[in-house]
Parts: sequence; C-alpha cells; structure tokens
Amino acid sequence: MTGRRGGRPLVPAYLSTGGVARPSRPHLERLSVLSSTRTVAPAGLPAAQLALLDALDDGSLTVVEAAALLRLPVSAIRVLAGELIDRELASSRAPIPPAERFDPDLLKRVADGLRALKHT
Repeated sequence: MTGRRGGRPLVPAYLSTGGVARPSRPHLERLSVLSSTRTVAPAGLPAAQLALLDALDDGSLTVVEAAALLRLPVSAIRVLAGELIDRELASSRAPIPPAERFDPDLLKRVADGLRALKHT
C-alpha cells in the first residue's frame, strides 16, 4: 500500500483513493465500526479497497484501526470505506455513545460476585 523506505511512503496516500479527496459517506467517524458483508469482490477492485476488505475479513474494525493497520490516513480509509459501502461490499455502524458503554467497575463487581458464588 504505502510501503516505506527511509520513512517516506512509496505511494502517496491520495493515490490509494484514486485521487478522490472527499468521502462519499461524510457520517463515517474515526470510531465508526466497519464490517465486511462477505460479498464476493468484483474483478478490477483497486488494491487499496481489496486490502481494506481483507482486513475486514478477520472481523470488524473501527476506521482508525483500519487506518493504522493499512498505514493510511484516516481520511483515505473514510474514502475507501465509503466506496465499499456504496458497492454493498462493506457496512458501517456508528460508534457506541459513551453513555451506553458498560461501566468496567460494574462488570468487575459482577464477575467478583459470580466467582464468590462459585466457591460457595
């Protein structure tokens, strides 16, 4: 993708998006969750889109995780993901709002309580 030699990308990131600078899906946030639809990719799909689909085959990733994995800017992943979503090769969902996330303390107390019941 953007293999590095001496710290410089061999291919500029904007070329991985085919020169497209704006995502077709502006609602894709850094923490939006991307998943593959497991649809067979059509022939002629650009290498960067194939790489993103391959990364999603192992499970869901956030936009920022995909960017780190593929060593591309978040903006490039947003463009690539938007195109895959438009082709119904990938899907996205909004990140879980902080108010709906589980409280780690509560989960720890429940686990501790279950362990105590098990030893009784």
